[in-house]
Amino acid sequence: MKTRTALRFAELPRDYADLCDVLMPRPVHDVVGYANVAEVADAMALWQDEFTPDQRDYFDLLCSLLEEYDRDRPPLPKLSVRARLKHLLGEAGMSAADLSRLLGGSRNLGAMILRGDRNLTLAHVRKLAAHFRVSPELFV
Repeated sequence: MKTRTALRFAELPRDYADLCDVLMPRPVHDVVGYANVAEVADAMALWQDEFTPDQRDYFDLLCSLLEEYDRDRPPLPKLSVRARLKHLLGEAGMSAADLSRLLGGSRNLGAMILRGDRNLTLAHVRKLAAHFRVSPELFV
C-alpha cells in the first residue's frame, strides 16, 4: 500500500466503514502487510485524544494485528547496536556522512559511531528511532 505521501490523520475518514476503505484490516502475514498496517496506525497514533469511537475501534484493531504478528515472530538475533544501525543504514541507502547529517553532529560523527569510537547519546537514539520508525530500544 505504501503511499507516495505520508498519510495524515486530518485526511483520514472518521467512520469505520470509510477507514476500512483506506485499509481493510486483515491478519498480517508478511513484512509488506505489516508495513501497510503500521503506516495507517502511525498516522493515527499521535491523535488518540481526538478519535471518534469508530477511529478508536479501528486503531485498536490495527494495533492488535501488529502485536499479534510481532508476538508470533521469532525473536531478533542478538546483534550489536552498531550492527543494527549499519543494517538500517544499508536498507535506507544511507552512508556514514548521511548519519552525521541526521544526527546533527560533526562531519565525522557517523563514521566514528559506526567504527565504535563514539557511543550513541540519548538524543541520537531518539533521532534514529524517529527517522527509521523503530523502537528506541533497538539502539540500547
